[in-house]
Amino acid sequence: MSQMLKSSGAMAAATLLSRVLGMVREMAYARFMGDGPVAGAFMLAFTVPNLFRRLLGEGALTAAFIPIFKEREKTDGEAQMWHAANAVISALVVAAAVVTGLVLLGLSLVLAWGDLSTNTRLMLELLRWMFPYMGFICVAAAGMGMLNARGHFFVPALGAVILNVVMIGAVLGVAPRWGATLETQIFALAAGVLVAGVAQVLFQLPTLRGEGFRFAWVTPWRNETVRRVVQQMIPATIGVAAFQINVLATQGLGFWVGDHVVASFSYAVRLMELPQGLFGVSLATFLLPTLSGLAAEKKMDDFKGTLRQAVGHLLCINLLMTVLLVVLAEPMVRLLFEGGKFGAEATTRAAFALVCLAPGLVAFSLVNIFARAFFALGDTRSPMRASVACLAVNLALALGLVFLFPEEQRQGVFGLANTISALLNMGVLVWMLRRRLGGLDWTGLPRLLAMLALASALAALAGWMTSRAWETAFGHATTRGQIGAVFVPMTAAVLVYGTAAWVGGVDSVREIFGLLTKRLRRG
Repeated sequence: MSQMLKSSGAMAAATLLSRVLGMVREMAYARFMGDGPVAGAFMLAFTVPNLFRRLLGEGALTAAFIPIFKEREKTDGEAQMWHAANAVISALVVAAAVVTGLVLLGLSLVLAWGDLSTNTRLMLELLRWMFPYMGFICVAAAGMGMLNARGHFFVPALGAVILNVVMIGAVLGVAPRWGATLETQIFALAAGVLVAGVAQVLFQLPTLRGEGFRFAWVTPWRNETVRRVVQQMIPATIGVAAFQINVLATQGLGFWVGDHVVASFSYAVRLMELPQGLFGVSLATFLLPTLSGLAAEKKMDDFKGTLRQAVGHLLCINLLMTVLLVVLAEPMVRLLFEGGKFGAEATTRAAFALVCLAPGLVAFSLVNIFARAFFALGDTRSPMRASVACLAVNLALALGLVFLFPEEQRQGVFGLANTISALLNMGVLVWMLRRRLGGLDWTGLPRLLAMLALASALAALAGWMTSRAWETAFGHATTRGQIGAVFVPMTAAVLVYGTAAWVGGVDSVREIFGLLTKRLRRG
């Protein structure tokens, strides 16, 4: 059985809990604040500090730090390894404090003297509350990188669970008591973000101590490890984060072109991120230390083979997820979000955004995979260059198309722009990686892609036909009807996809089925 599937599968279990709780959080948000301007202000404000979580926790810091951490472990021993870790954490504390202080000062000056609209002022006030979260998540990301490098994937992946639990508690238990209006109550959610940041740091400490880590201040000035991490991390921050930076840029634009655009697009992003995080991010996180070790040992044939295997596994799972998200977009949004301040029109808006965004799921996930390959080779600049170019394309598409569509459909434009830019980013990374390695091992991938494309088409047809039949027979007026409208067509699509892939001899499907069967027997 593939060790890659076992390790990423264990991490996926933790990630699944996190993503499910994240979905519960979004469901609570939708009913609490709908998709209007207040919801848009909060989501845009939260996107800024949360971007650091995505970049650091799932990207740049771990990508830059893990190879160096592993190198110190192999060449200098554990004492120097922990010394290097303390130097990086000390540098993060200083840098986070400086950046946070400057940003808070700037926001305070703008709020005091700026001529701002009501929505813009609310967004900036919320951002001033939430930005210090960035400092806590920087330290938490360093802990996550150390644990991953020491072979712990499950516990670090649970860190996001803490964020979601705290924020669910804030929206359900604290916000209704925070004030009389939504504009006031929304600040309870901002306070919850700060509490969650502290909790994520504290959560990792027991496991880190069990591995032998003890924090000790190490002056970061002129420290060799800090210098190398910074050199690697700056371009990696952009290189691994094409999707997240695109989301921030398009949300910033969307905030000023429509009252519903940011929130509708955000709900669609959350739905698409469930499968992306469940397997795409989990697999990419597993790959970095694995590929780093192979690169350090100069085992480039194994490096290429491992990368090919990862691409195959990801295609197998995320092509199916794409089909489900597109075919069942409206039933999913209706089941998960509709209620309270989130009405039927909001469902239509978010579903349209999801249909436009979901086709890029495979590309978003493969960008993470190929970026990790570059990081393992010690190259963070190549993904940065690709990301910058594709970000420019994304913004150009969004700016060029957004005013051609009515306001009720502009969230879809941003989804389409993100999808196109992600596909371009993926293609550029593959081209550059082939040049870097003198070719890639694509053995069996063309046939695999053809078989999965056929299976996807059959699954889409099965899901669409079953969905129409359910709607005609039962409708969606009741909770039971809404549940059936999602899970009955989903089951049909999954069965057709799995059968077609199995008959077509797709090894990934057989490995996944064997792994699930083995675990069920153990249970």
